[in-house]
Amino acid sequence: MPEQPFAGLQFEGTLSTDPREIAYAAADFGGIVSRPPSAVARVSSSRDVSAVLRFAAEHGFSVTPRGQGHTGMGQAQSASGIVLDLSGLSTVHDISDDRVVVDAGATWAELLAATLRHGLTPRVLTDYLGLSVGGTLSVGGIGGTSHRYGAQTDNVLSLDVVTGDGVLRTCSPTEAPDLFAAVLAGFGRCGVIVRATIPLIPAPARVRRIKVYYPTAAELRAQQRKLLRERRFDFLQGQIIPGEAGWLHLLDVAAFHTPPAEPDDALLDGLGFDAARDKTEDLSYAEFAARLDETVGYLETTGEWRAPHPWANLFLPDHATGTFLDGIMSGLTRADLGDSGLILTYPVPADVLTTPLFRVPDAPTVFLVAALRYAATGAAAEQMVESNRRWYDTAAELGGTSYPVGAIPFTENDWRNHLGEARQLIAEAKTRYGPRATSREAEPQQARKP
Repeated sequence: MPEQPFAGLQFEGTLSTDPREIAYAAADFGGIVSRPPSAVARVSSSRDVSAVLRFAAEHGFSVTPRGQGHTGMGQAQSASGIVLDLSGLSTVHDISDDRVVVDAGATWAELLAATLRHGLTPRVLTDYLGLSVGGTLSVGGIGGTSHRYGAQTDNVLSLDVVTGDGVLRTCSPTEAPDLFAAVLAGFGRCGVIVRATIPLIPAPARVRRIKVYYPTAAELRAQQRKLLRERRFDFLQGQIIPGEAGWLHLLDVAAFHTPPAEPDDALLDGLGFDAARDKTEDLSYAEFAARLDETVGYLETTGEWRAPHPWANLFLPDHATGTFLDGIMSGLTRADLGDSGLILTYPVPADVLTTPLFRVPDAPTVFLVAALRYAATGAAAEQMVESNRRWYDTAAELGGTSYPVGAIPFTENDWRNHLGEARQLIAEAKTRYGPRATSREAEPQQARKP
């Protein structure tokens, strides 16, 4: 039975104040901050979610929904509140020719495995498939096909949401559109996503993946811009990687196809492909989608997957990306990223990014610049977080924004500036669908030192 002050909370799932459960919910992938909740509620239905939110509203507890906890700085934690663990909501429901209904706690890997059995796939997949559907839809979700289709939040047909008053509501672009807009990329401020209907497209059978190295970041970006205009590839990314003799600048692109159709012979034209240096490979679509599994397995063996991850995710307007990268790369060393660290950099046309709360620069094309950093010690993590903040300040001065899932300390004023006029959208939804039982008391808390 729940201990006081939770004796009155009745639902089919479990609520625990056990120290092991509290420790689990007081941590996240970032491994940088720890904010112990008062309790962990593991739910198994939308009715459970409603019961927890009603109880929390009545008794003044904040609630933070948690999928896989793949946040960088406590975004999935709830200091002295209730962490609502959604991993028990993991069923993939109806799959039709053009859509799937899936519970929020299912991972993208689980969803993809189910849709591939029908020859179908979501339009946008995250690079790492171990994230929950509800988790990425609460923050944005971006991947290598986003240059075609936008963020994952731009590819949702409808949502089932439990709002702060404990009521289960369905919302879409035509049904309760104000709630729909306030929940997608809303970080749980206006409700808890419990189920989503996501569009599907035919899955290709094969993938031709091409990796080309360039001597400078400027040459890499020039190729990315060109390929973005041409729409030559289905998948478009770039990486800056520490090498033995300096930084390596990798174009990572892929063309999808289903035999007997084959990729166009002109795929390599103008890329500067050097067979002695660069690489092509042919993979099944499933193998390509799960390409990071091997990397994660390696990081598990080195211990880096469990180490602090002071990742910084920023969007820059195209015209300022070179200035920003030149600034942060000046003097940057392998140690500043960690042994397996790298920087992702790839372009997305802004017109495909339509989610109001997914804040990107006001520019025709934006570049995601994501520093995937691995810290060997708490002190190193603290230094990386401090430099992340400096990078953010620089990006903001250049018209950039944060993708606030990583390890960049944000104040309430930062959130106010980040959201801009979209704050009104959130305020109106809270008023209409309150009381405000879901977390982010003012905005996510300031980070504590590691």
